[in-house]
Amino acid sequence: MDPLFTPEQLAEIHAYHQPYYIRAAVDPLVRVGLSVLLLSVLVRPVYRGATAAAAALERRFGVLRTAPVSRAFFAAMDRLWGESGWGAAILFALFIDLATQLLYAPATVWFFYVLEHRHGLSNFTPATFAWTWFKGTLVNALALTSLVVGLYGLARRVRRWWWVLGVPVALLMLVASALDPYRSRLYYDQTPLPDGPLRSSITALMRKADIAFADVVVEKTSVSSKRVQAYFAGQGPTRTIVLNDVILQELSPDEVLAAVAHEAAHVSEPRWPGRIASSFALLALLFLIDQLLRLAARRGWWGVQRVGDIRTLPLVSLLVFLLIALANPIAGAFSREREREADRYGLRLTGDRDAFRRMLVKAARVNKMDPEPPRWVVLKGMSHPPIGERLATLDTP
Repeated sequence: MDPLFTPEQLAEIHAYHQPYYIRAAVDPLVRVGLSVLLLSVLVRPVYRGATAAAAALERRFGVLRTAPVSRAFFAAMDRLWGESGWGAAILFALFIDLATQLLYAPATVWFFYVLEHRHGLSNFTPATFAWTWFKGTLVNALALTSLVVGLYGLARRVRRWWWVLGVPVALLMLVASALDPYRSRLYYDQTPLPDGPLRSSITALMRKADIAFADVVVEKTSVSSKRVQAYFAGQGPTRTIVLNDVILQELSPDEVLAAVAHEAAHVSEPRWPGRIASSFALLALLFLIDQLLRLAARRGWWGVQRVGDIRTLPLVSLLVFLLIALANPIAGAFSREREREADRYGLRLTGDRDAFRRMLVKAARVNKMDPEPPRWVVLKGMSHPPIGERLATLDTP
């Protein structure tokens, strides 16, 4: 059987992945160091700057508080926050986030633009890269603003805020995946897969798997990336089979069908235990954050005098990062086992071992997957088994 990669291809793959492995080893230390810098040096001056900026905006645009349309917004925000001052809190959070992004900007550009172009995996132009980065920053800013108003606003006014916030958010998590087909459209255009043999084959395969779906769409990711991709998005009436335009160019119809069969396995997985566990984990996280906010208020860190002071945000971010870092190896182990089962399910569904193997080989070559990554990288939280392991399992009778 032909080797997965030629020696030249393997050398290029190692050259491509080596910087990412170094980053995986160094990044946790960098993030902890950045958090220490924020907490020990920057919290007080950034808070003073945010307060001054909010006061200047209030003087400049204070008329909006009494304008017929906008006054309802300001009144609602004051009620959510419990008093005025929410503008300074939002600006503090955005300033901290901006400072973090600026510090990471050189690495972000190098890894996601320079390195990807160097190894032929990106179609970004400087303009499209900047536009995508801007959209991601804007979405992140909106999410951060919601976090500040929701979490800190409740923490200031309700003693058991973590329960009040956690229960509805946990319930929302159970149904939020129904919005997945629409979120991806923020970044890429999608069009229905044209009628033809491939669409008919996918429809027949899903009928065999007893999986209902709303549509099969082609996502035009080639504007930014040369990687192949297929996935299911949404739930119930919004469930959509998404194929990117690259996979249609690089893989034959039977190989695309094998990729869809693999992804179909994730639809058939028992999802409720994981969702319920995630909901309880969220409640536990919010409870830990509550205890941290109360500790900061008791100790008076950074001038904090009450629960829900925005100056604790970098400390909360550090707590969340550490918990995620500790949970990643466990989550990765479960994810890799699900991917192994998805391979077995997809093979049973198609009954075409040759097409399944060719699909994995082509995906590995196009996406430049490392067939044997360092073991510590796998254990740190890789979501998929190494491609070499998947092929070896597939080739075992």
